[in-house]
Amino acid sequence: MANLLEAIYTIATNQIPDIVEYYRSKNKINAAGDALELFVKDIFANTVTETDEAKKGEVYEQVFSYFGNGNNPPDLMLINGDAIEVKKLESETATIALNSSYPSSKLFATSPMITRACRECEVWTEKELIYAIGCVKKQKLNLLWLIYGDCYAASQEIYEGVKRKIISGINNIVGVEFNPTKELGRVNRVDPLGITSLRIRGMWQIEHPHKVYQYLNLEPKQLNKTFRLFALMREEKYLSFPLASRKKLELLGDRNFQIRDVKIKSPDNPVKLIAAKLISYAVFN
Repeated sequence: MANLLEAIYTIATNQIPDIVEYYRSKNKINAAGDALELFVKDIFANTVTETDEAKKGEVYEQVFSYFGNGNNPPDLMLINGDAIEVKKLESETATIALNSSYPSSKLFATSPMITRACRECEVWTEKELIYAIGCVKKQKLNLLWLIYGDCYAASQEIYEGVKRKIISGINNIVGVEFNPTKELGRVNRVDPLGITSLRIRGMWQIEHPHKVYQYLNLEPKQLNKTFRLFALMREEKYLSFPLASRKKLELLGDRNFQIRDVKIKSPDNPVKLIAAKLISYAVFN
């Protein structure tokens, strides 16, 4: 069964490609973001080394229930499993742009931001959400974070509360004809002819997990690493994975691979600490 631990095992047992060049030669893509998303698909489907695109498509159909688009989350959904949102950066500490979607601890079928196809691709009400955040420099994947939303983002009510306050504030401005939308709203009839409207949308962003979780002493300063992987999840989530998947990683026997028990700050209440698992892996020159 496809899951995050199996994806990590795939990374640790396969050579990390220069992903832009690797996928450009096979799929004629141009953007590094597209290459990163293809790579994430392949690590979850265990098709990194599959060269037959028809066979790869057949595997995808058995692993994924949904492929998304750039305008609506998520990018990928595993059949009876987690949802995945892919973010590509060029800097290892850059702020991550989420655009009109605020950070999510989980993905809900009732969310107005998802498409009908996503909502109906399988029977589901909520899914755990993985943020796959990759740093691609000079066509090479240098850093990849795979982090669950409930370790990273606050509960939905926190963001919705801020959103409601902003909408209420705009709605109470005297002389403005406000119309609610799926975003923050729209102001109609701005000009005397009544033919101009103002679209109001949120541009959410969140700090990079490499910055957020520096208090976990992520890694020593070593300059000869060509690739680093970090995965973070709650301990209860780690223990929910099949025993076979956990044993694969625990018995990997690679000195550059590590599974640590850590305590992370609760996204809803930082004074509370949550038992979690931090998985790390490095490739050296």
